[in-house]
Formats: sequence, structure tokens, C-alpha cells
Amino acid sequence: MAIPISYNVRNLKLRKGLTIMTALGIALTVTTAIFLMALLAGLQKAFVSSGNPDNVLVLRKGSEAELSGGFDAALFPTLKVLPGIAKDSHGDPMVSGEWVVVIVLPRKDGTGEVNVTVRGMMPDGLELRPSAKLIEGRWFQTGQREVVVSKSIRSRFSHANIGDTMEFGKGSWKVVGVFDAGGSAYESEIWCDVNQMASDFDRQGGYSSAYLRATDPIAADALTKRVSDDQRLKLEGILETDYYAKQTSSGAPIKYIGIVVAIIMAIGSSFAAMNTMYAAVAYRGREIATLRVLGFSRPSILTSFVLESLMLALLGAAAGILLMLPFNGMQTGTSNAVTFSEVVFSLQITPQVAAAAIGFALIMGLFGGLAPAWHAARQNILTALRG
Repeated sequence: MAIPISYNVRNLKLRKGLTIMTALGIALTVTTAIFLMALLAGLQKAFVSSGNPDNVLVLRKGSEAELSGGFDAALFPTLKVLPGIAKDSHGDPMVSGEWVVVIVLPRKDGTGEVNVTVRGMMPDGLELRPSAKLIEGRWFQTGQREVVVSKSIRSRFSHANIGDTMEFGKGSWKVVGVFDAGGSAYESEIWCDVNQMASDFDRQGGYSSAYLRATDPIAADALTKRVSDDQRLKLEGILETDYYAKQTSSGAPIKYIGIVVAIIMAIGSSFAAMNTMYAAVAYRGREIATLRVLGFSRPSILTSFVLESLMLALLGAAAGILLMLPFNGMQTGTSNAVTFSEVVFSLQITPQVAAAAIGFALIMGLFGGLAPAWHAARQNILTALRG
């Protein structure tokens, strides 16, 4: 015969103070876990959502990133005519030769200077990235010292408003537009004309990378192999989605530190839950014995106390999630190990993060309640009734 759940609910209500304190302890652990998981979810979204499955990134063979090395511009005409490349709005092959450099910009809040990525691209570079939407001003013009910045760059750095000028390369660049990259890694970039950038940084005659748009994902796979296998090129093709997925390595330190901190806090919270349940057992000795006299078995009592501990953990999980919800979407930044510049991303409290937090809390509740529940179930009836 099972003990009704209403019995556990009544006991939690009777010990309001102890219940609230234990639930808050679990809640604080859950908020830490959610914060770290939300950071990782936001970082993953920033990189994974950046790639288009139809885009192929071309790098010099052996290069791991766009910043390392480059290739001769004489190879570009060969790239443009490879089979499987889609046509742009003008009926030409949709390709973009690009340069990526890192500059230093001062933070708007005066806390220092940070590396920021500047990307020079051909006109098709904009068409290759349809997720980036212009929200203010206009796009840069070919051959002009003009830049467009992401809305994140504008909000975080000085001299990033429309009409301002930025100093890098060989002089001043005018900010003419602001774009929204939908939370992707492009939110951390400034865009301009590739030829003007090459002139400013003395990099004429080549590109650090090229982007090709395939007709479909199957053609994109074939195009990567075609680029890598073509002996005339000596270049390497990689799907844009794969390239950005590799950059999630930036979140590795957050992940490892988060696991250690979460484990330490979880152990502390489990002991808090265990202490609460042991106190309940000591307080309710006669009550437990009475349950045995009424015919409730030891397994029923064990299950009931474990369930009570799990309910306590669920209360803590709910409180932890509610405490973290106001921070959902909050922007922050970290250093990209590939580009050596800051990548901006936002905290993402996704349903998966919330589900993981609840599971984390239930594990704490299970470990915290199992030993006291076993002790309660093993009590001697006569001894408990005399106490």
C-alpha cells in the first residue's frame, strides 16, 4: 500500500522554514548551473547559426582559420567557374574573395580596448549572408572607406554610430550602416569593401579566404571535395557550418570550470537536503512507526521520503529558473581562440537548459533523500513509539 502524495505535501507545509531554506540552497546551485549552461548555449548558437549549409569556405591548404595565411588572387577566376556554384542576382557566380583582420577598439564603458574582427568582402559577400539584415543606414560602397557595424558592435564600442569615423589601417573609415546578424558570430564583426581593405593593409594580389555558394547542400559537399582535390588550386574547401562549429572550442574553459563549480555546489546542496530529511526523520519518529502499525510497508515509507526529497528539489529548481529568467538574452563576450578577437553572444535559457537544470536538481534531491529515507524505513517500530 502506497502512502499518498498529499501526506508529503502536508509535511513540507508544516516545516515551512526548513523547506524554504533547503529549497533556496538548491535554487542557488541550480542558478549557477543554468548560468553556465546558458552561456554555453548562447556561444554555441553564435557559432552554429553563423554557417549556411550551402556555403563553402575556401582556405589555403593547411590553414585552420581565415587569419592564418592567404592565397594568390590569380586562383580566384578558377574558383569562380567550378561546377556546382549558384548564380547571384545578376546571373554571375555567387562568390566572394575576402580579407579578415583584427583591429583594436575602445569599449564604450571605458573598461579598456578589445580586439575586433573586420571583414573585407566583395558585393556578393552580402548576398552570401542573407541572415544579416540592415537595420539602419546603408551598406558600404565598393572602393569607398566605409564600414557597416553589427548592432552589438555599436552598443559595446566607441565611435560605432552612423556618421562616426573609426581609425584603422591607413586612415579614417566612416560608419554608414548597422546590421543585425541574428545572434550569429557575425554580430562580432565590422564589414567593408575587400579592395579598399587590401590597399590599407598592403595585401593586394590575394585573399585570406573565399566564400562560394553551392546550388544545394549536396552540391556543397561535392564542391568542398572538388576544391580540395583540384591540383591547380592547392586550396582546401570546408563547409561554413563545419568551420564555425569548430570555433565552439572557445567555450571549453567555461564548460570545464562550470562542471567543477556545479559539482562542488551540488555536493553542498545534497548535504543540505540530506540534513533536512534526517531532521524530518528524527522529528517524525512516532509518525513513521504509526504508519508501519497501520500497515504501510518499509518500501512504501522509503519511496515516500525519497519522493518528499524530490519534491523539495523541484521547488528549488523552479525557484532557480525563475531567478535566472530576467538574465535571458543578456549579452556578454569572450575571446575567440581562432580569431584572437572578442565574440559577442547572449545567454540562452532554452527549454533544453531548463530541462537539464530540473534533472540536475532531481539528482541532488535523490542523493540527498536516499540515506535518510533508508534510515526511516529501517526504524524499529517499538523503539520509535516509545520515543
